[in-house]
Amino acid sequence: MTINEQLLNEFYSGLDDRSRESLDAAAEKIVEAKRRGGKVVVATGSGPNIHEGVTTLIAELMEKGLVDGVTTSSAVVGHEMGGALDLVKMCSASALGFEERFMPRGDVFEFTQLDEERMNALRAEMVLDEELLAKGERAEGRLVIKAAGNMAYPMGLRNENLAGEILVLCKALGLPFETVAGWGADRRTMLGAGAALGLPVLVSIPQMVGSGHIGMAIGDSISVFERSRRIAAMLESADVIIESAVALTQEIHDGPFECYTGHGIWSWWKGLPVYSLRDKTLIRIDLDENLRKARDLETGGSLIQEAINQGLPKTKISKIPFRMEMSAFARHEGSIPVIGDIGQVWPVLAWKVAGASGISLDFMSYAQHTPEGKAVREWIVGEVQPVDREKILSRARKCGISSVSFGNGETVAKP
Repeated sequence: MTINEQLLNEFYSGLDDRSRESLDAAAEKIVEAKRRGGKVVVATGSGPNIHEGVTTLIAELMEKGLVDGVTTSSAVVGHEMGGALDLVKMCSASALGFEERFMPRGDVFEFTQLDEERMNALRAEMVLDEELLAKGERAEGRLVIKAAGNMAYPMGLRNENLAGEILVLCKALGLPFETVAGWGADRRTMLGAGAALGLPVLVSIPQMVGSGHIGMAIGDSISVFERSRRIAAMLESADVIIESAVALTQEIHDGPFECYTGHGIWSWWKGLPVYSLRDKTLIRIDLDENLRKARDLETGGSLIQEAINQGLPKTKISKIPFRMEMSAFARHEGSIPVIGDIGQVWPVLAWKVAGASGISLDFMSYAQHTPEGKAVREWIVGEVQPVDREKILSRARKCGISSVSFGNGETVAKP
């Protein structure tokens, strides 16, 4: 894939002066960390990260050794299981005979647009409603590129069913859902890259609710305590943490094993392993100018920390709408807020870091409103494949499961 450096320069120039300075500082911190053998971890949110191609770009950065771990949401896991982005046909649900009270808002029912080869592969895996598919072919509708494996038939249902099968393997093997799902995921997803490279990809506790049965299966795959421990180990190993359009990161900073901004004091008190965010770099890519204002208040006189010390409401003392994730971020000496559209900031950041590291990228995302961004979204729809169920089962067999029944007559037997 040829990288459009002119467009990336336009993205960079379009940022305000302070965001350009922050982006440059962020790139320098990442390059510096990687040069000394350090690690970079990314905390991604849902929707925009998928739609802008950012998760696919992060997978490329994992392949190139520039990202060493990811926390994300159950929604992103579900979308990556479906292939990141899908082309769907949106039709009238009532015209198809569905009761409106069971349908999403807007009386919409969606059909995943699959070629015959992929549809036949699904037919071998699950019973499809052929009559419904035929109705969908005939029905009027409009084509839309959306986050994959979500509300469209049959891929959304396939994801839900597959989640239950993956959960059985997780329980048998004592592994997180994300690891087992990653065995069959496309390497151009964060799940697939993580599994292939042995890098952690984990859903954070606040982001576990979502994506229907997938979110529940993720939550049930390992205990909350074990998930917290694994995430703590990932964050402890990181020199740089990049937050990308993600809410509630206060719950990531303020974890049960983190001592600098969090509640780790009691884990330490009990003799458990703990870590500290002290001396780490926190980079946050966000559209909210209040994030930078909160950081300015802290650097200008420790106002936020003073409010905490006095037990005062941070919103009232700061005079700005105060989101949970602002607290630890604003108070941390190593935080760098980059205010801008992730569809523009991420490709520029990746381009700068890769260039300074002498690394050539094989994939680049662009803001979706540009022609290049639209082309990338279409490329993801056509190229990035859904999770391969057979690959998951094959890997499970190699793990030595003696006998695991899926309840459909199929058993994974030890070879």
